[in-house]
Amino acid sequence: MAGSVLALLSILGALTVGAVSPGPSFVLVARTSIAVSRRAGLAAAVGMGIGGVVFATLALLGLHAVLTQVGWLHLFLKIAGGLYLVHLAVRIWRGAAEPIRVPDGTADAGGVLRAFGIGLATQISNPKTAIVYASIFAALLPASPPAWVLLALPPAVFLVETGWYAVVAVAFSAGRPRAAYLRSKAWIDRVAASVIGALGIRLVMDAAKPS
Repeated sequence: MAGSVLALLSILGALTVGAVSPGPSFVLVARTSIAVSRRAGLAAAVGMGIGGVVFATLALLGLHAVLTQVGWLHLFLKIAGGLYLVHLAVRIWRGAAEPIRVPDGTADAGGVLRAFGIGLATQISNPKTAIVYASIFAALLPASPPAWVLLALPPAVFLVETGWYAVVAVAFSAGRPRAAYLRSKAWIDRVAASVIGALGIRLVMDAAKPS
């Protein structure tokens, strides 16, 4: 029992460290919270959490072994994920110079659902995140874990991912960060687009390297 609890906590700790590391997910949630609304940022955070549950479930099903044995699938995921991030970066860059209307504290249902969808797509578009999940599970999960650990992992992962990005959403939707964004929207959007685009290009380039 104690060993299973320790394994569960170790996995969640490792995933927390990965979640707080800056990447396209962080950039997206921060920008959504500032540019749209806190509700939209929180919706994107929930999307990130659902994406984490997807990765956790796949890891429990043996994703790492599948990607190791089926090389073309890993290659496809890298290219598809990289192209999605580049597409997202282009959209942000093209809209950088466009003025926005700051909401009055509310967000329409369409905007919230759109933020959720983009958050989910951004999370699951990065195959490196899938590999991180699979590697952590393979390294820290016992060979024959009890059923309660398998049942507890997906909701615990959701809480870790959603909790962290909810903190980001609340922090960046405060008045001062939003005012700073509105003063320098074009530059901030272009920096965000550059970061996301660079990560996408890196994924595609990694896929193009000879194995």
